[in-house]
Amino acid sequence: MTSPDAARADAAASLSATDLHSRRAAATLALSLPGDTVLYLLLPMYASQFGVTLAEAGVLLAANRLVRIAGYGAVARFYARHGDRPTCMLAAAAAAASALGYATLSGFWALVPLRLLWGLAFAALNLSTQAMATADPRSAARRNGRSRAVIAMGPVLALPTGAWLADQFGPRLIFLVLAVAALAGIAVARGLPSRPHPAPASPRRLRLPGSLDVWSFLEGFTLDGLFIIGLSYMGKDLMPAGSVIVAGAVLALRYLGEIVLSPVGGRLADRFGAERLLVALSLSTAAVLAGFGAGWIWSCAAAIVVLRALQLPLLPPIVAMRTPGPGRVQALAARSVWRDIGAGTGPLLAGVVLPHVPAIWIYSVPAVLLAIAALACVRPARPDAAPRD
Repeated sequence: MTSPDAARADAAASLSATDLHSRRAAATLALSLPGDTVLYLLLPMYASQFGVTLAEAGVLLAANRLVRIAGYGAVARFYARHGDRPTCMLAAAAAAASALGYATLSGFWALVPLRLLWGLAFAALNLSTQAMATADPRSAARRNGRSRAVIAMGPVLALPTGAWLADQFGPRLIFLVLAVAALAGIAVARGLPSRPHPAPASPRRLRLPGSLDVWSFLEGFTLDGLFIIGLSYMGKDLMPAGSVIVAGAVLALRYLGEIVLSPVGGRLADRFGAERLLVALSLSTAAVLAGFGAGWIWSCAAAIVVLRALQLPLLPPIVAMRTPGPGRVQALAARSVWRDIGAGTGPLLAGVVLPHVPAIWIYSVPAVLLAIAALACVRPARPDAAPRD
């Protein structure tokens, strides 16, 4: 084999290994995530059966994200030092323990530690999936889209199953099933590499948020926070008899949309540019969010499912492009922190204001801010400011 042929063969083998590791990391998260997604569906509707108020339910649903704001840096350092295999195996075990607790414990203070534990576990699993998907810059957006599709398979199966079981037998039984699924994630994670990842030589200084930080915050605040809680709460008022089934089906469609559309979003990003696509989809999302707040709940919810799925693969390739080299893992973690800040404050706000403030205001104002933040992401970045975005 000639030298060019050997180089091409090595490159193809490297790309194949990267694809395999990306799929394994995504499968581990797919098995670990459903306990959290089903809790988002059931806790607002069955708050009294978990021994909490609606406001306390909002705090619990935000707690896992809020702990990541403080803990993502430590998780990123642990991940960089120990590699994917031990980190993801430990995180999957924590997910199983959390789901078991949801099935057996009641009361705000009993559930808070479980939410904090899951928050750190998700931080590790999410960081691994993003790092594996962007480990090779070739076709990173496509790979990230496929990774999101694999991750979504767990919630797609768990949400309608959990909704039906809750309607028939109450909200606890499904979490026993999901604890077993998370244990299976430990076995999948054994196939991940254990080599450490390069990390920056020194921690980054405190700085003002860049354009991608602001966009990540508002995306999390609206789509991962306000939208999910609002769908459960307002859907209950519109269809009280079968609201858990309907809301579970819509949330399952959200993840089914990721399976079908996230790979499409990745391919479109490779073809047209991730930044350009991010702006177009964010502007469309802002318009649909305003419609959701105006009362077109189910039609706009379906549109949000589509738009969110197309957007999911876009941010990690942009971050990897703007922050190549050893800073990539920390940069991915930083964007996740800002999304978690938004997604953590969203349920807190929703639990307090949804009973008292017109929904049109709750959703329209963040929608306008999301559109402005998306437009800011395409401003030409100065070379010395690139790490900020």
